[in-house]
Amino acid sequence: MEVFYAQKLNFQKSVPRGIIWFWFFLLFLLQNSRGILSDSDYLVGLGSYDITGPAADVNMMGYANSDQTASGVHFRLRARAFIVAEPQGNRVVFVNLDACMASQLVTIKVLERLKARYGNLYTENNVAISGIHTHAGPGGYLQYVVYIVTSLGFVRQSFDVIVDGIEQSIIQAHENLRPGSIFVNKGEILDAGINRSPSAYLNNSATERSKYAFDVDKEMTLLKFVDDEWGPVGSFNWFATHGTSMSRTNSLISGDNKGAAARFMEDWFDTNGIESAYSDNSDTDEIPRRVSNIIPVAQKKHHELLELAASFQSSPGKRATRFLSVARRVRSALRQADKPRFVSAFCQTNCGDVSPNVLGAFCIDTGLSCDFDHSTCGGKNELCYGQGPGYPDEFESTRIIGDRQFKKAVELFNKASEQLKGKVDYRHTYLDFSQLEVTLPKEGGGNEVVKTCPAAMGFGFAAGTTDGPGAFDFKQGDNQGNAFWKLVRNLLKTPGKEQIACHYPKPILLDTGEMKLPYDWAPSILPIQILRIGQLVILAVPGEFTTMAGRRLRDAVKTVLTSGGNGAFDSNIHVVIAGLTNTYSQYVTTFEEYQVQRYEGASTLYGPHTLSAYIQEFQKLATALISGQSVEPGPQPPDLLSKQISLLTPVVMDATPPGVKFGDVSTDVPQNSTFKRGGTVTVVFWSACPRNDLMTEGTFSLVEILQGKDSWVPAYDDDDFCLRFKWSRPAKLSPRSQATIEWRIPASATPGVYRIRHFGASKGFMGSIKHFTGSSSAFVVA
Repeated sequence: MEVFYAQKLNFQKSVPRGIIWFWFFLLFLLQNSRGILSDSDYLVGLGSYDITGPAADVNMMGYANSDQTASGVHFRLRARAFIVAEPQGNRVVFVNLDACMASQLVTIKVLERLKARYGNLYTENNVAISGIHTHAGPGGYLQYVVYIVTSLGFVRQSFDVIVDGIEQSIIQAHENLRPGSIFVNKGEILDAGINRSPSAYLNNSATERSKYAFDVDKEMTLLKFVDDEWGPVGSFNWFATHGTSMSRTNSLISGDNKGAAARFMEDWFDTNGIESAYSDNSDTDEIPRRVSNIIPVAQKKHHELLELAASFQSSPGKRATRFLSVARRVRSALRQADKPRFVSAFCQTNCGDVSPNVLGAFCIDTGLSCDFDHSTCGGKNELCYGQGPGYPDEFESTRIIGDRQFKKAVELFNKASEQLKGKVDYRHTYLDFSQLEVTLPKEGGGNEVVKTCPAAMGFGFAAGTTDGPGAFDFKQGDNQGNAFWKLVRNLLKTPGKEQIACHYPKPILLDTGEMKLPYDWAPSILPIQILRIGQLVILAVPGEFTTMAGRRLRDAVKTVLTSGGNGAFDSNIHVVIAGLTNTYSQYVTTFEEYQVQRYEGASTLYGPHTLSAYIQEFQKLATALISGQSVEPGPQPPDLLSKQISLLTPVVMDATPPGVKFGDVSTDVPQNSTFKRGGTVTVVFWSACPRNDLMTEGTFSLVEILQGKDSWVPAYDDDDFCLRFKWSRPAKLSPRSQATIEWRIPASATPGVYRIRHFGASKGFMGSIKHFTGSSSAFVVA
């Protein structure tokens, strides 16, 4: 300290006093510029981590189609998290999963890990984990029997990668916590969803329907996160549309339209966002540019590029020993190493009856519209399919619906000006939905008490939807059932008279709530949760609410929150529903929609009063929130991990033909080949089962561009919409396999010399895992 003061005195002697005060004043401004510029009330942190899972042999979660097993990657899946904290007070965590839904068992194990790491900082009360409802992700990670039957039981790889990814995303968000601000904005997307059960929606009263312009919610609510020092660092939004742009026959892992929208927006920000984050004039007419657009490849004549490519025809490159080093190189090339990664999540809300197949449902045999009440064609549900905007190309439909959400999100992001201010708070409780008493007003006055029921699924459930029809002779809107399938049902569990009466008019196909062997078939204890960030309130629900069911819940909670009294909100409040959160319990319809027994009503597990039960209990949470009262935790859900059964065959070994090594090219690009933008490059490699190494935060496929004369730079990988990794065996039990990598060259690709690489891991006869790489010959994009 003495040295410091001596230096200070010498400095004061040599510099005029006015200049000294000027510099002290400038230092004061800099020290306080954060508060002046952003007036931040919160600490904000975001994180993102890979949860792609096994890309082979595992049944996909969503359509319950036993033939739909993973065999490659369309683009990778991620867990994205945000944490918002008061500097000296409460905090909340929201995690968005590129997965079909949340899982009670996953939530339990994530919370155990967080407790071991952070103590009581993050608990069931302030952590919400929500799925986007893609139907193109690996299954087997839920704990109840009915949700893992088609995946041949529990799949430990699927489970572990999701638990790990959620934990890592929260760790990142926690470590990134810094002073920042949050802005909210809303806007409508008119062409990204239609009602797939309009006959059920029309059973709601005309008076209620007249309050709304559409039979699905069109509004997107977006949060923009701004770091005081770095500026915008992320966005989360909620919009209702199903993750069913990819069909029930697709076998490539994909985040569907919401996962695609997230990729588009993160890439847009990395390449355009710094300049346009505060501008209303950013260009989103084209899918965001990739890394290759900013690589300084010399402009060469065509014949010079061909000569350069030819020089690499016989020397595809050394085999990589640390192939996982490519994990983040494509996207990290676009951002500063010490700046938090921009994270954008497209979250799910009340999507229960909302389809992204916006052209409508048609009969595949005649081309005519399906039957309005039952979605059948000549009495058969299997022939009625919804058509996306890119029909018959499901990848194009996924891109279009994703792009529509992405463009609206960019618009809302750039124009977001309403800042969230006020408390961070939360309430959470568990409820036994198999026997919950609900008080309802009577028509003639007074009240009546009704009850929810042990879980059961109706005949209309087996009919599926226009997004993914079922099989046999089931149909939506069936209030009777049939004798044959009731006989089959009774072999599993015959529902009693009380159960039948409780679920009326649903004819019970599967009495899942009363089926307990080898362990529980369906949940009975469910979590409900409210998170508050200033004037934003998130209602975390463990299922899929239909459009009108969601509207009723939002309105009921908003009425409580704005009804006056100490702690109440003013009229400027934003209430969003986060669907498929913390666990999964299928659908929630209105009482009126339940009477029709379309797919959603038949899949409303706890009977006709399920929605009323949710509304009653959320009103209690809302009352506790504004009054500052605590709530009872309720009965704990079971941890069934030790009881899980898996019948999925493990990888025995991998092999190649004699004289062939793993990673060798089976079908190469043609010699001296040139491709145009918009064309497709296809390379086939001798490969091994992707279950040997999930390549978490890595990649199975990579497109590299030549920079200079001998430096290959990553340009596109598994995370890119334009690159597809397809894995196949010549026969079901064959140890031999091949990887086909298809690159659909984007219109924005930089002309130059390219090659395609494949990364994998093989399993030997004795169980050892060895990694390998392979490379195509070089080719030109002109």
